[in-house]
Amino acid sequence: MTDLQAIILAGGRAARLDGIPKPLVRIEGATLLERAVSAARSAGAAPVIVAGPEVRPAPDDVRWVREDPVFTGPAAALHAAMAVATDAPWTLVLAVDLVRPAEAVARLMADRELLPADTDGVCLGDASSRPQWLTGLYRTAALARGTASLGDEGRDQSVRQIMAELAIAVVRAPDEVVADIDTWQDLQDAGAVAPGIEKEEDR
Repeated sequence: MTDLQAIILAGGRAARLDGIPKPLVRIEGATLLERAVSAARSAGAAPVIVAGPEVRPAPDDVRWVREDPVFTGPAAALHAAMAVATDAPWTLVLAVDLVRPAEAVARLMADRELLPADTDGVCLGDASSRPQWLTGLYRTAALARGTASLGDEGRDQSVRQIMAELAIAVVRAPDEVVADIDTWQDLQDAGAVAPGIEKEEDR
């Protein structure tokens, strides 16, 4: 067993993208889900748990979980994922819609080496140092405490509540490292392609 596992959150409604399956958005020929899983595995994460509806194509050997009921938010999804997580010392948490997951993971892994022993984890922050909780690396025991502290299995609660009692270092990162795809403009800015649409060079 490695010292790292990963949870990829991929179950949102994508309301501002008209409900398209966001994990299947493609950048440079690979889906957002494939890119996130690849980034996690490159850091040595095993297992990789995906919290969201099963989609195809999808990477092999990922474990699928889903919050119940569905669409009750990322805190509920984290709660569901932690219920099947291993006791690996560290858990990498990634939102599936990160534009540059490999860069984000590399930054988190480098920052882990600098954490004091009494710190529960690290997450990246945007230009204003606002925590991006879903781009983080956490001590598994601390994350388990945080998710267990939520009532109603985290349904319709905020991830901030999970982190409220934890000692998390927030490291400001360049905007491009924490950029995600929430809107059609974000998709265009990232050079991404929605599912079912081909770029001319892909034909």
